[in-house]
Amino acid sequence: MRTGEGPAPTVGHVKQLWGEGVQATAGAARRLGRGRWDTVLVVAVTLILYAIAWPTLQVTHEVSPALMPLVSGFAVFPFLLVLTRPALGWAVAALAAILVPLVFDRLPGYDYPWQVVHILVMLALLLAVSIREEIRIVAVVYAATVLLFFAYAPGNDGWGWCVGLTALTAFGLMVRWLLISRRQLAQEEEVSELERARRAVLEEKTRIARDLHDIVAHHMSMVVVQAQSAPYRLPDVSDEVRAEFDSLGASAREALNEVRTMLGVLRSDGHTPESEPQPGADRIPDLLESSRRAGVAVDEQIVGQPAAVSDAVGLTMYRILQESLANSARHAPGAPVTVRLAWGSGIVDVSVINGAGVGAPSVPTPPDRNGGNGLRGMSERAASVGGRFAAHPRGDGGFEVRATLPSM
Repeated sequence: MRTGEGPAPTVGHVKQLWGEGVQATAGAARRLGRGRWDTVLVVAVTLILYAIAWPTLQVTHEVSPALMPLVSGFAVFPFLLVLTRPALGWAVAALAAILVPLVFDRLPGYDYPWQVVHILVMLALLLAVSIREEIRIVAVVYAATVLLFFAYAPGNDGWGWCVGLTALTAFGLMVRWLLISRRQLAQEEEVSELERARRAVLEEKTRIARDLHDIVAHHMSMVVVQAQSAPYRLPDVSDEVRAEFDSLGASAREALNEVRTMLGVLRSDGHTPESEPQPGADRIPDLLESSRRAGVAVDEQIVGQPAAVSDAVGLTMYRILQESLANSARHAPGAPVTVRLAWGSGIVDVSVINGAGVGAPSVPTPPDRNGGNGLRGMSERAASVGGRFAAHPRGDGGFEVRATLPSM
């Protein structure tokens, strides 16, 4: 549009354009992130450039006063996208750079087709594209910018701009690669820190495993040796006592094997499979038989059709029964114990009920109140697989432990 062509915009139209510019600025500021200093800086720079571009447009191009806010905003507002979408901002600025020389005449004495502010915005967006966008987008933007300046720059200035734009793009790529290198270095340092933490944990686990081996495993080995050699060391050992020693030795060997498995877990780094699997539901009959050999009167009740369970649920069932049977033998010696496994639709109820032991109080004290943490551990195991746990004394002086677990 040249001066004198078409109807002149009204004052109301100018106010509308100004309002749209302000709204665009505020909206862009909100999109870029409220409260961020970089966003505040971009918005502030944009407003400063806009305040310069609007009044100086009348000294570079023949533009009617009513269109000056719109043309100035068209050249400056793409700078708001420098942090988020610089390629889009460059495209808008480049479109304005093509349209302005075609629509508006330059005033005598001004050779460049664009305002200085418009050139600064395009250079800033080219730099941002070189730093943030993909390489193929950088190549397209660089080539298009060079062609744009080569075509519109006055005289032989196009060659100088070509060299300057190349240097600017190269600088942006250097900054880009520097940022990528620093990011990769930060990631490697984070991995190294995690590796150091993992190594520290592994060393602590190894220390604990060594202490357990020196204390628990050693004494358990001595128990096994004494139990196995007692019938040969002691004279006049009856068959009942010999069977009791054999049962004690078998239980001690099983406990020693589990201690060794736990030591293997502690010594491993968590990335190698264990050579011996954890006990599961298939080991429950052996556990009950071991308790019977130890002198516990165990009555087993199976209700429903047994179903396959996951390894985690099987291990939970085994540990709950193991702890419950040990507590029964410890706190209610001589009392009968009923182990009940009730299989239902998607669940399995595990319960252990013991009566009052010989010489035991009418209401036995739960193990947790005697300094142990058996009940707490069983409750945590049940919760870890999505089950429920309950333990309470019975009116007859016994104690009941019950867990409801998902079968899968």
